[in-house]
Amino acid sequence: MAKLSIKGLIESALSFGRTLDSDYPPLQQFFVVMEHCLKHGLKVRKSFLSYNKTIWGPLELVEKLYPEAEEIAASVRDLPGLKTPLGRARAWLRLALMQKKMADYLRCLIIQRELLSEFYEYHALMMEEEGAVIVGLLVGLNVIDANLCVKGEDLDSQVGVIDFSMYLKSDDDIGGKERNEQIAAILDQKNYVEELNRQLNSTVSSLHARVDSLEKSNTKLIEELAIAKNNIIKLQEENHQLRSENTLILMKTQHHLEVTKVDVEAELQTYKHSRQGLDEMYNEARRQLREESQLRQDMENELVVQVSMKHEIELAMKLLEKDIHEKQDTLIGLRQQLDEVKAINMEMYQKLQVSDDAMKEKNEIIGRLEDKTNQINATMKQLEQSDKDLLTQTRTIAMSFVKCASNEAQHQYKLVKDISF
Repeated sequence: MAKLSIKGLIESALSFGRTLDSDYPPLQQFFVVMEHCLKHGLKVRKSFLSYNKTIWGPLELVEKLYPEAEEIAASVRDLPGLKTPLGRARAWLRLALMQKKMADYLRCLIIQRELLSEFYEYHALMMEEEGAVIVGLLVGLNVIDANLCVKGEDLDSQVGVIDFSMYLKSDDDIGGKERNEQIAAILDQKNYVEELNRQLNSTVSSLHARVDSLEKSNTKLIEELAIAKNNIIKLQEENHQLRSENTLILMKTQHHLEVTKVDVEAELQTYKHSRQGLDEMYNEARRQLREESQLRQDMENELVVQVSMKHEIELAMKLLEKDIHEKQDTLIGLRQQLDEVKAINMEMYQKLQVSDDAMKEKNEIIGRLEDKTNQINATMKQLEQSDKDLLTQTRTIAMSFVKCASNEAQHQYKLVKDISF
């Protein structure tokens, strides 16, 4: 039925000789037959409410395999009034026929048998070799020009019934073999002309692109040539200006060389006369430098001696401080003894109050202890006074020695500074 439908559509369209519309009966029967072919062996898909069996699933897969089919799929989705997947599939078949790419789209689909196995059974028409035969027959539909109005047509509720009376042979069909041969020859010529036209269009487009590129390159070369000419003119002017400046610089340089030569000769004579005086001054300065160097060496040696003396003084001061610390420790021990004696006096005084009989003896002991205490106090005062005098003398001697050493060091530093200057 697909073969008969495609053949009858081509013959009737060529005899009709105009652009086909939606009301043309052979065209309507062709869409019905194609719908039955696509439904053959289609798997039933379960939904929430019922079982669903539609051809929109495999047709929607074409846009993933053939990028040019994205436009037709988007157009079908955007059409208003289409509510069912079957209506979208019918609109897709009509748009593909108008684009003359139905055979290309279905060829990409039947090649991918693994993807089709998700929608069709293994015995389906699209899974067998007959599917490839039908796709080959669809190539002949490229000779047909169709103008179909899909937007306002009710594609959801159409009932696809095949009218077999259109394909029954009559006496006129049996006697019209010559006419069929003529139609076949005309179809072949039309296919050849269309293919040649496509090739010529591609050649013309490539030639137009090449002409545009050549025009762009030509304009670019003209602009570059004009820029190059302007640059040549500027360079010539700069060259002439540089040559004139070069001649002026050469003249000025020659004059300057003559003047400089005279000045150099005069300076040479002056230098010869002044060189003798400079040699004498140099010898005198050299002699003074030797003397000052010797003097500086002597001052440095004396400075080293002064530094060693300073270290010895610091060592003596440390020994004196150590002796003072030892005497302070002794003084602290005597003070502790004095405190003990005072404590004993307090105890004896308490005992004197308790015992009147031992008063006299205690008085004597207290007197002796007081004498001893007075002696210890006198001794402590003498030691403190001697320590203070010794510390004062030591500090005085150290300060005077440090002042002398610092004055001497400053004097030596001034001498060394004068010598180095």
